[in-house]
Amino acid sequence: MTNEEALQYIHSMHTLGSHPGLDHTRALLAAIGNPQNAYRCLHVGGTNGKGSFCAMSDAILRAAGYRVGLYTSPYVKDFAERIRVNGENIPPEDLAEITALVRGAAEKLETPPAEFELITAIAFEYFRREKVDLVVLEVGLGGRLDPTNVIEQPLLSVITGIGFDHTALLGNTLQAIAAEKAGIIKPHCPALFGGGSDSAGRTLATVAGAVRAPFRVVDRSRLHVTRMTTDGTTFDFGDLHDLHLSLLGAYQPQNAATVLTAMEILSESAGMRIPEKAIRQGLESVVWHARFERLETDPQVFFDGAHNPQGIAAAAQSIQTYFPDEKVLILTGVMADKDYDGMIEGLKPVTAHAYTVTPESPRALPAEDYAGHFRAHGIEATAYATVAEALQAALATAKAEGLPLVCLGSLYLYQDVLKGLGIP
Repeated sequence: MTNEEALQYIHSMHTLGSHPGLDHTRALLAAIGNPQNAYRCLHVGGTNGKGSFCAMSDAILRAAGYRVGLYTSPYVKDFAERIRVNGENIPPEDLAEITALVRGAAEKLETPPAEFELITAIAFEYFRREKVDLVVLEVGLGGRLDPTNVIEQPLLSVITGIGFDHTALLGNTLQAIAAEKAGIIKPHCPALFGGGSDSAGRTLATVAGAVRAPFRVVDRSRLHVTRMTTDGTTFDFGDLHDLHLSLLGAYQPQNAATVLTAMEILSESAGMRIPEKAIRQGLESVVWHARFERLETDPQVFFDGAHNPQGIAAAAQSIQTYFPDEKVLILTGVMADKDYDGMIEGLKPVTAHAYTVTPESPRALPAEDYAGHFRAHGIEATAYATVAEALQAALATAKAEGLPLVCLGSLYLYQDVLKGLGIP
């Protein structure tokens, strides 16, 4: 099997959707020898912020000298980004070889695995072969029924935050969503909540108490931001002073506070050695694409993968933080099943003009319809047939009027923006 054949096979499983429960994932993993039992995991769920948390944790733990596997989704540029060891993507030859192994096991099962179940098995097997010390493991969707939840004794279960997304699957109240995400909390294994919702926190605490899992909520009073610019953020956390975080976004210091609390727990409960030097080096060097990432400086162009009301609110807060005295240009596309009116209302205080596009998806809201909703909220908006055309028009205005351009939407929009800017 070649790398191209492996990817073709993996993506062909997309049509199967997902299976209820974890039995299919367990059966597939058992057929290849349960590779997930070969290492410990830092298991990470949450509505927003879990990807940034994983990236920061991975960077710090690697700086501390650990051999770290990183499993995240979705990918931004290359499928292999989803499965990394010590900062390097899974090589094409390893992806092909392991996919062939997993395919052979899958074809002997009564029911074929869904795409995410398949990818999770491939990742677990790769991490076993690479003899990692631990894996930073991001939940795909929800928690309780997510294929990653076959992990039985995580070093730590983290729920970064609770907000409204995927409500048809997870529930339409914060308590219901929290209950689903709390499914990754395991008996007697420490659990951490990033905070932000008292009602969600109470739900998580109840679940943790029921399984006697030590439970902590991040103490945000320990976080003091001293400087925040488009070059990064300087902040204090507890006894750690003048930390520099390279990731942009007004929300990232809170994510960093969750990461630093997690590092404290790993030191206390798992005996891991994570020196201050590693913390500083990890925060300084971490890269996490498409999360309020600055792509160009003249004019300033940013991309943020915000695609739900909570994410949009965070992006709007970032815009107000970096550009308190001016509005910005917004380039965006959205799925028709999202709360786009709520998202537009969140962008209203910061938007000078919106450039709307139609994402490449059957679920996409047409650009003209999206522009119409912007106008209904009192925001000037223009629809474009392609991202390239929208970007060309937005850049012209940005240069002429000296305004920043912020591109918002699904991470899959990122590729088109990079191409339009000529960034490889």
